[in-house]
Amino acid sequence: MTETQGPKRLTAQRKFQLYLETRAPNAPIGEVIRRYGVHLDDLRHIEAVVESAAIAGLKADGGKRRLPAVVTPERVAQLEAELAEKTKALAELSVSYTLLEKNERQASNGHRRVASSRRLTNR
Repeated sequence: MTETQGPKRLTAQRKFQLYLETRAPNAPIGEVIRRYGVHLDDLRHIEAVVESAAIAGLKADGGKRRLPAVVTPERVAQLEAELAEKTKALAELSVSYTLLEKNERQASNGHRRVASSRRLTNR
């Protein structure tokens, strides 16, 4: 980089490169940050971001549950029974909901009929 060019844009990749260069044992940190055109506070901020992102990435990767390598016939039967039970419960809830909606509509329509017949008799 010459004096007329000015500092290169500090992209995420260049920040990570800076981080890696400063992690080397006996790295001349002062020279490295001057070459990148950043201050020590900027480097500390980059270090904190890289380290917290690495920890978050490792946590997210470790949180994934692995499927068992071998699925036994008993486990398949258990899962099929659970699925059948949940399907039956969902069907029952669907019927109950439909009946409830129907009853509410009838009650609402009955209330309107009573109100309209009262208006006719009060005339």
